Amino acid sequence: MPFTMSRNEIRDVYRQGEDAVVALIETYIERLNALERDVATLKAQVAKNSHNSSKPPSSDMHRTPRSLRAVGEKPSGGQPGHEGHALKQRANPDHIVKHRVQGMCQCGRHAGKGRNIGCERRQVFDLPPPPQLEVTEHQAEILECACGQVHVAAFPEGVNAPVQYGERVKATTTYLSSYQLLPQKRTTEAMDDLFGVPLSQGAINNFQKQAYQRLEKTEDATKEAIRSSPVMHVDETGMYVGGKRLWQHTFGTSLFTFFLCHPKRGGEATRAAGILQGYAGRAIHDAWQPYFDFDILHGLCNAHHLRELVFVKEDLGQRWAGTMIELLCRIKAAVDRGKTAGRSALAPATLLRYRERYEHILRCGYRANPDNAPPRKPGQRGRRKQSPARNLLDRLSRHADEALAFMYDFRVPFDNNLAERDLRMSKAKQKISGCFRSMGGAQAFCRIRGYISTVRKHGSNVLDSLSKCFDPANQQVVLIET
Repeated sequence: MPFTMSRNEIRDVYRQGEDAVVALIETYIERLNALERDVATLKAQVAKNSHNSSKPPSSDMHRTPRSLRAVGEKPSGGQPGHEGHALKQRANPDHIVKHRVQGMCQCGRHAGKGRNIGCERRQVFDLPPPPQLEVTEHQAEILECACGQVHVAAFPEGVNAPVQYGERVKATTTYLSSYQLLPQKRTTEAMDDLFGVPLSQGAINNFQKQAYQRLEKTEDATKEAIRSSPVMHVDETGMYVGGKRLWQHTFGTSLFTFFLCHPKRGGEATRAAGILQGYAGRAIHDAWQPYFDFDILHGLCNAHHLRELVFVKEDLGQRWAGTMIELLCRIKAAVDRGKTAGRSALAPATLLRYRERYEHILRCGYRANPDNAPPRKPGQRGRRKQSPARNLLDRLSRHADEALAFMYDFRVPFDNNLAERDLRMSKAKQKISGCFRSMGGAQAFCRIRGYISTVRKHGSNVLDSLSKCFDPANQQVVLIET
């Protein structure tokens, strides 16, 4: 509520003497400082967008996309020498339609009776009409022995019902639902329109469950491959199941992806994944504290740091942040040049120079952001509230080795974009289809989507790979070899 005093009340304080006046002014100063802190916090919240924080672009009220990447010398688009992907004529087309010359020549003769000296070729690439559903009938022979006993031939493995769909139908349905992210109703419509296959939404759920079960050992092998990698990317994002907010966690490398749906975001979920325990490599993440609870090597995402530094520079007007942006980008450019040249590390003198510059910028930042957080109140728990700039400085200082890990080890990436790309399609799925109805459906999507992501990283055909999930000859899907 507003703190007001009448003129008579102020005179009463004045008549009480100097101490009363000083106490009144100190009270107002304390309230004024608290209000200024609240205003600064609210202004900072309003100023944050996808350019200067980790907020998604969809939350931007006024989108002004700007990139931190330096402008290159090459123009945009395909470069000279690039093969491109334009259509090229085939030597053996599927169909040939001949067109005869018609009409009369200027000389008065019929143009179609001239001497053939060649032809001009043009080709049209198009899709054939939708294929008709192919039905294969299996007939098991029944014989009666002379002794009267009846013998029935065995059906092939996987042919279990009088009428059923084959592996290609199941794979295509799973492809549309889990890879192209169509809702179930639109998946049934697409299967009917494209292939003349009438399906129910219940059938789609059954196909998803079957793929989920068949991919269990494949998922275990994927997790082991990630654990064997020297570097992994980890991240998490919200996932709505049955109207409740849960969390989707990702653990991945350049070749493998594992997803986990869990009610918790922190350490409990990470331990349930069973990947970080005893991991001998380095985990790249965005400094979420539960990751630090694991006694492993860490690396921080500098894309997050750059966005936060942009906020401190542009909205808080602090020069040290701009200098830190320039330094991090300069180090990244030096590392990229070293990789191109085939080196595995920067020179020791270069490492020392960059590290000294990094620490000097942090000292400048601390001078611009003194520790003026309000004192802890009796019984107050948790960290003291600090400014965004001070929090960022503390992280860059406390975890300097992790923030600069990419500088010391060329295997360590500059950012955690790989994990964010892996999670992006899961967010698109929820935007298109809404939340998952059950935990089982969410878990099935995570396992199948992890398999699809792994398939794509290996450059394999997704539809052919999904067909393995329904091939009765395969008891378990074989993991793709690196």
